[in-house]
Amino acid sequence: MGPVVQNDDKRGCAKVPRRRGPVRGRAGVRSLIAVLALATVASGCAGGDEGAGRPARPAPGQQPGKAGPPPAAPPARALHSYAARLRAAHRARVAAAKRWGLKKVPLTPPAPPAHKPEIATRKGFEVDDHEELGLPPVFTTIPTEDRVVFLTLDDGAEKDPAFLRMMSELKIPYTAFLSDYLIKDDYGYFKEMQARGVGLNNHTLHHPYLPALSYSRQKREICGMQSVIEKRYGKRPALFRPPFGNYDQDTLRAAKTCGVRYAPLWAEEVFVDHWEYREWDQDLHPGDIVLSHFRGRGDWKGTMPDMVRRFLNKVTAKGYAVARLEDYL
Repeated sequence: MGPVVQNDDKRGCAKVPRRRGPVRGRAGVRSLIAVLALATVASGCAGGDEGAGRPARPAPGQQPGKAGPPPAAPPARALHSYAARLRAAHRARVAAAKRWGLKKVPLTPPAPPAHKPEIATRKGFEVDDHEELGLPPVFTTIPTEDRVVFLTLDDGAEKDPAFLRMMSELKIPYTAFLSDYLIKDDYGYFKEMQARGVGLNNHTLHHPYLPALSYSRQKREICGMQSVIEKRYGKRPALFRPPFGNYDQDTLRAAKTCGVRYAPLWAEEVFVDHWEYREWDQDLHPGDIVLSHFRGRGDWKGTMPDMVRRFLNKVTAKGYAVARLEDYL
């Protein structure tokens, strides 16, 4: 049954209903168009001084007999365009997930937080006078309620083109911590990685056990890698991860002097064939930082794409998306 039309004059002109509230969704747009159409019909009855059958005067700027059809509603065009982009992006992710052998399509992370969480050193990971000296915080997780985890990869030994394609096609963010002695044979591989939006950060020049070195030698390892990354990739990084996760006060003092602001460690480590956990419950948590390495069949029983497949299958099954670490710092 159609809408009831109430007449308000002798010519049977429809009383145009007033719409209240914002337009929401496709149904709202269709409703708005219907109301506008009804208003157009009713406008022919609006002139109280016009006699019955007398043509209405054209609006200013409109020539008689030359008015075209009304333009399409901009909100409808914008809505349809946005919906089309979403559908296309989802189809691409579904196809990529199938192509790379994933059990499910990876979840999409939320937008980066407008207000960054406050990052503090994890209890038990402090050094002497850590807070008083304003040293970079050492942490294994990001304080957030978002169901996200962060993938980080260390050193740069393996340079697998398939890994770059996989991460790009699946649109999975990650953060790299590089050592110069392992990347210098192919700086271009990591330049391509950077061009795809990956942050390149400091993992020292030669990957030594830092607490065994003097302050000056530690500073040389850290500041030297800062200079390499700046020269090769245009920016001194704010993130530094000590090799093996080992550090002392000299490490963090040197890192601060070299321009480092954060020293993220990790809560879990993923390999090609298993996971390892820092926490007693052996599980993932919102904001966990996950470590892996640039490794291939020479060190693992598989490839980097095999490792990513294990990583994504688990985090997706647990209801987590993969977010970009730098977006939360």
